[in-house]
Formats: sequence, structure tokens, C-alpha cells
Amino acid sequence: DNADWTAGVSYLDFLRDIGKHFTVNSMVAKESVRARMQDREVGISYTEFSYMLLQAFDFYHLKEAHDCELQIGGSDQWGNITAGIELSRRKLNATVFGLTLPLITNADGTKFGKTEAGAVWLDPTRTSVYKFYQFWIRTDDRDVIRYLKYFTFLSQERIAELESSHNENPSAREAHTALAVAMTDLLHGEAATAEAQAASKILFGGGLEGIGEGTFNEIVGEVPTVEIERAKLEGDGVPILELFVTSGLCQSNGQARKDLQGGGINLNNERQSDPKRVITTSDLLFDRHLLLRKGKRNYTVITAA
Repeated sequence: DNADWTAGVSYLDFLRDIGKHFTVNSMVAKESVRARMQDREVGISYTEFSYMLLQAFDFYHLKEAHDCELQIGGSDQWGNITAGIELSRRKLNATVFGLTLPLITNADGTKFGKTEAGAVWLDPTRTSVYKFYQFWIRTDDRDVIRYLKYFTFLSQERIAELESSHNENPSAREAHTALAVAMTDLLHGEAATAEAQAASKILFGGGLEGIGEGTFNEIVGEVPTVEIERAKLEGDGVPILELFVTSGLCQSNGQARKDLQGGGINLNNERQSDPKRVITTSDLLFDRHLLLRKGKRNYTVITAA
């Protein structure tokens, strides 16, 4: 955390010890700064302009304290990295190096990175395994083959096969699944990937076996949720037809009965056939939820509060 070495440095000390090594001319000459200054509609703030000095200070400190000799970043960081190289040379008489890589962009031109909306964290406490898997599944059709080449260790032959199948039938999403599996396996392991895959199938009628409560809670956030008092499920419980009306999936008991007789009523992804069935706390998933489905894709979660 660079706050460890910057928090204790005052503004005046920073200007005296770091700022004096940079001229405004050299900073303005950096492509990233010059391009922003030429854009009269957006311009560049003083904070953004000064960021180059802060990143240079980071590189200098890491060289001094940890003998770090290489900084890697996107091509948009070239100016900031070279500033750190120059600062290390001036203050430490040391030679350090920078390596930049072309920016990865999405099909719409936005930067693929931590500052873009919708990006994911590697830490599962910040982005769950399920959401991580879904992030890759939802990759734009135009990006999926490129990302397979960038991010996975799949062979060129396998990627070529996936590209061919993708071009022939993109709706099958075979390439997307391969990308999601490869990335989730790599970061979280095969067992976590298997659970994420099973969870992804739940909203398509898949079974609930092997799904953990945390993963199920992720799914709850993707469908409408209705709370009922837990007391209603205790004792005699709630008739299944009434429960589907309460959920909003059916407009009346008569409609619920008709849907049930037609095979369109599912509780916890199991088809129901008994219109007299009563739902109790014993039916709750994780002692809290009921997953109701009408037809193929209409879901609601009942939560006992």
C-alpha cells in the first residue's frame, strides 16, 4: 500500500525532495499529459497532472527499500514509469527499467481495467467466484476470442476450434464458457468453478445439489425477492397455490392451479403436481429461502424473515 510511504510525507517536503527534480516542460511533453491538455472540453486537473510525481515517487521508494528494478504497466502509464526511472537515476544513481504493454480494451473502446465499471476483483471477498465466472460468461461476442488468447493457457489449436464454433453458432456460447472455466480454474480452482457452473444453471432449471449458501445468495440478487413472515411457514404452513400468488408469479389461486396442472410450477427447481401440498419450514433452503419458478424462466425467491 503506497500510503505506507506517502502518508507521512508533507506537501512541502514532497515539493522540496521530489518536485524539484521535474520541470513543467518535461511533464507537459509526456504524451498522456499533452493529449489531455489539447482536449479543451476535458482538460486535465492539477491532481491528475501531479499524479506523475506520485507514481515516480512510488518507483523510487520501491527501488530504495526493496531493490525493485522493473515496473510493468499499460501503455498509458509510459510517461509515469519513465518519470520514476529518471527520479531513481537522480536520487539513487540507480538504473531501473520500465515495461509497458498495449492496453486491453473492450469492443466498445473502453479500457479493460480496475477503474472501469463492471470490472472484477481477484479477491473472492470482493468479487465472489460466481460473479467472477459470470463476468467472463458475459464477455461481448466481439471480444471473446481475443480474451481467450490474452488470458488463458489454452493451446492455439483449441482456441482455433472455439473460434470456428463461435463463428458458426455464437448463441451456443461455447467460447464464452471455455473462457469462464479457464479463468475461474486458474484463479479459484476446479472445485469452485464447478460450483459456479452449477449455480449458473440454477436459473435454467438446474439442480441445487452442491450449491453453498453464499453462492445461492448471489443468485437471489438476480431475481425478484419477496419476504414473508417465518411464522407463516411454521405449523401447518402455507398452501403451495397461495405461495405462488404471494410471490407474484400467479395472479390467483385458480391460475396457480392451472399452471400446476400444466406442469409449470416448480419449487426449489423440482416440479410440483399436488395442488394440496403445503409448504413449511422444512422446505426452506439454508433455513431461509424458497426458490419458486413458473414456466421455464420466471423466478422469484421467497425469503422467510
